[in-house]
Amino acid sequence: MSNNQPLNIGIVGLGPVGMIMAVKLQEAGCQVSLCVRNEVKRNRILTEGIKIENVFQAQAAFTQVYASLGSLVDLPLDFLIIATKSYQVPELIPHLAMLNTEKITVVAAQNGIDVEQLLIPTFGESKVLRMVVNYAGNMVSPNVVKATFFSAPNYLGSLNDSRSAQAQALANALSSTGLETKTVDSFELFKRAWQKTILNSSLSALCGVGRLTMAEAMADPDTVELIEQTINEAVVVAEKEKVRFPDDFVRQCLKYLKNGGDHFPSLALDLINGRPTEIDYFNGKIVEYGRKHYVRTSLNLSMTNMVKAMTNKNIISRVPGAAGNVARKILDKGLVDKKATPATFRNSDCFLGIDLGSSYAKFCVADDKGNALFRYFLPTMTNDKQAFKNVMQAIASNFQIKYSCATGYGRKHFTETDMVKTEINCAAAGVSHYFHGAKNIIDIGGEDIKIIRCEADDSVLNFYMNDKCAAGTGSFLAEIAERADIKIAEMSGLAALSSYDKELNSFCTVFAKTEIMNWIFDGLSLEDISKGIYLSIANRVAKMRLDPGIPTYMIGGVIAHHPYLRELLAQRFDKEIHIVEQPQFVVALGAALLAAMAHSRETARKGLEQQANTVTV
Repeated sequence: MSNNQPLNIGIVGLGPVGMIMAVKLQEAGCQVSLCVRNEVKRNRILTEGIKIENVFQAQAAFTQVYASLGSLVDLPLDFLIIATKSYQVPELIPHLAMLNTEKITVVAAQNGIDVEQLLIPTFGESKVLRMVVNYAGNMVSPNVVKATFFSAPNYLGSLNDSRSAQAQALANALSSTGLETKTVDSFELFKRAWQKTILNSSLSALCGVGRLTMAEAMADPDTVELIEQTINEAVVVAEKEKVRFPDDFVRQCLKYLKNGGDHFPSLALDLINGRPTEIDYFNGKIVEYGRKHYVRTSLNLSMTNMVKAMTNKNIISRVPGAAGNVARKILDKGLVDKKATPATFRNSDCFLGIDLGSSYAKFCVADDKGNALFRYFLPTMTNDKQAFKNVMQAIASNFQIKYSCATGYGRKHFTETDMVKTEINCAAAGVSHYFHGAKNIIDIGGEDIKIIRCEADDSVLNFYMNDKCAAGTGSFLAEIAERADIKIAEMSGLAALSSYDKELNSFCTVFAKTEIMNWIFDGLSLEDISKGIYLSIANRVAKMRLDPGIPTYMIGGVIAHHPYLRELLAQRFDKEIHIVEQPQFVVALGAALLAAMAHSRETARKGLEQQANTVTV
């Protein structure tokens, strides 16, 4: 590494930490290359650069912004900075291994204890640096970060002190732009990592579970007591690991935390937004080391287990407060008319449809004219009975439900509705509410594909289903997209940019995943991979029967999130295909409409019986 040459640095992970570091290193004269898999963010950075606001005020343009790690292979990198979340590293390792050269130095710029250990099997201990990051920020837009604080300095060191010169070179570059970074030996680095993790662990999980900002948590004596005891537990464990802190360390921590702003810590934001968290490397590591030394860590264990439990549940349903507050939150999210009040529908006849699909349970409340008043969904596979009860309670307390109908895979095991109907009949009723007459309905669900043929009077003439294999369905699509590391929300837009014309050869999920990995290693872009996945699904559907000469409509959760499939299917069938409004809830709406029809018939029957009894008397 020549003193006359600028440092050549690659950065993986463009959240607040990575973006701030990228701007500062560019400002220091380094050659910075970025790996940004998110297409929207990548394009914004290429066209507008990265802007840092608040604590730091800086802006930088970048020309070397790549969509995949494979694009960094041919670059003469001196440093590779890993600024992703710790739980993302295992998935990246096969791609990071391609960048392993003799001269490269890898920097773990992540929070938590032992995060650097994730990189050692691939790069070796001598090539890995650890950076204890003491700044943070929030994303304002895809390429703009609001830096919330910087508690100087950052700490940087070599794990076995073999690359102290490289650590110093990188620290000098960062410090030259105001991002003060101090190099330390491996022993001091270990201590600083524990210190930072104890601070994070004391507050992050509590804020996430309690939906508290840092300022709110530190303003309540009860939560401050919890925070103090959580720190005390961690200090005892650290001392067993030969990490010594000053006598007033706990008081210093509380003083530091009191200066926290009125915002959520990163882990809390991840928990609130239903994303994976780094709890295993925060409180979870304190618990792990506590068990190693037979030290009880009850509070850290409680925080770890609560965060894990909530991560696996539907976060929306777990709003703190009284039951009425939970119902209010559910109602606010599900009401079609956002101006409606809880009392709006209590005196009107309403009907409930529940579509218990393989992936999601969808709820729809309709009035006596068939207008949807309320829509809501929950993941089916979580087995969160309380979340389901919360939604049912919110519906019961805010709507006058006269009759209800369940449909979908779970309908036969559900006893809380007045009737059950097949999803075939409910789908036909839902689509026919908007479009009368003969028609084809394509319903791509979580586990199957259905094509329904309706007569001129809207009755079901016939229907066709794919075989028992789930290929081409929502679950297949989700698993394949996950393997390709493509976000569902971006997939349709990515595919629309591609002119690729090859599909997956295999419909077996296991073999398809292997084929996707081959595509990735061959350097295929995310746009082409997305298009190839969609082509395989479109070709699968195109093998099923679709009657010509009548309109065709698409419904289901898959088309709701993957609208580009409509274009491909229109090409395959050589006809116009329409997507029904709110396609994911059409079957639930149909169930509500059938419930309304059943109620009308029941009311008429009772009226005739009453009239007959009156005549007899």
